[in-house]
Amino acid sequence: MSRVALWMLAGALVSPLAATAAAPPAWIVDKPSSSLRFTSSMAGESFTGAFRRWDADIRFDPANLAASSVTATVDVASAATGNPDRDQALPTDTFLDAPAYPRATFVARHFTALGGGRYQADGVLTLRGVSKPLSLPFTLVIQGGQAKMTSQVAINRLAFGVGQGEWKAATTIPAAVTVSVALAARRAP
Repeated sequence: MSRVALWMLAGALVSPLAATAAAPPAWIVDKPSSSLRFTSSMAGESFTGAFRRWDADIRFDPANLAASSVTATVDVASAATGNPDRDQALPTDTFLDAPAYPRATFVARHFTALGGGRYQADGVLTLRGVSKPLSLPFTLVIQGGQAKMTSQVAINRLAFGVGQGEWKAATTIPAAVTVSVALAARRAP
């Protein structure tokens, strides 16, 4: 076989592999159109809060889930609920302990398509220095270079040490905190 024929055969074998190995596109979060919220209750009265400072490094392609990834980073001191007493308490060592653990992270490298624009990201949530597996179900709509993602998941705050002393029990504040994500992003050029 000639060198040209070998080169063409090698190219034919490599090109399908190269096509599937292409990195997923990066997505840039549209901060004004996105939110990261949490809901809980205290003494039976529910409240909602939000993290004002957070970011996400998103590499996602529904056709290449194996190479997709996300790393979300949250400034825990940016938590705000609109209640001055609660907002002062949240960053302390009794709850989020922002001085010792200023960032919470969620890192996912495994995604599953569930059908109908629904997916699941399996990753690790690190909060207050504790890392635990977390499965994050989400819906995703991609239209051209724009994407909208929504998700809601319950997180056991006690598993991460959020709530010390009298707040360690789930009598006044339930163990489960609901976290909601509404994210708008555009494909990076």
